[in-house]
Amino acid sequence: MEINLYIDSYKNLRHTLFKKRYELNTIYKLILTFSFACLTGLLAQVRFYLPFTPVPVTGQVFAVLFAGIILGKYYGGISQLMYLFIGMLGVPWFQGMNSGLTYIMGPTGGYLIGFILASFFIGYIIDRYIKSRTFFGIFGLLFFSTFVLIYLPGLIWFYVWTGFSVGFIDLFIMCIFPFIIADIMKTFIATGIAGLITPKNSYANEVDS
Repeated sequence: MEINLYIDSYKNLRHTLFKKRYELNTIYKLILTFSFACLTGLLAQVRFYLPFTPVPVTGQVFAVLFAGIILGKYYGGISQLMYLFIGMLGVPWFQGMNSGLTYIMGPTGGYLIGFILASFFIGYIIDRYIKSRTFFGIFGLLFFSTFVLIYLPGLIWFYVWTGFSVGFIDLFIMCIFPFIIADIMKTFIATGIAGLITPKNSYANEVDS
């Protein structure tokens, strides 16, 4: 009986937390959104390079995935827009403490665009479709967002950056292959955490609007 009470309290807590984000005024929502932009910049510094690609392995994907899950269908993507544009203006929070338009025009610029697409998409699906909040639903959502919405713009831009001079196999080796195992692990971890904090029922009228 006591265990059931704890379970009910836990379910009510995660329902309440997600509902609260709709009740916050715009100022508080923007502060929370900016916090996730800062988190993306912080995790961008967790990186290491492989000898055969100029694209580093970073921790940013965690921030991107959780921005969509926690902030929802608008503000998740806005957090990544903030990250992109504030970095363009000179704040050194791109990986390696870089900033500016020159960095965005470099080999990893496409991934930054993918971050925005992924966070918008995750937030929209999580908010809109209750059935997406199962373990397999969340895993499929995050897997698609990572390996299509982030990887594909990254690969396309990298191809443009090389002057269309790299073959498909080389593109795959430099832009996708080194990151597959790490990003699958990130997806599993993010799915597990998201499953714990995401309510399995509607938590605000706005979800269906």
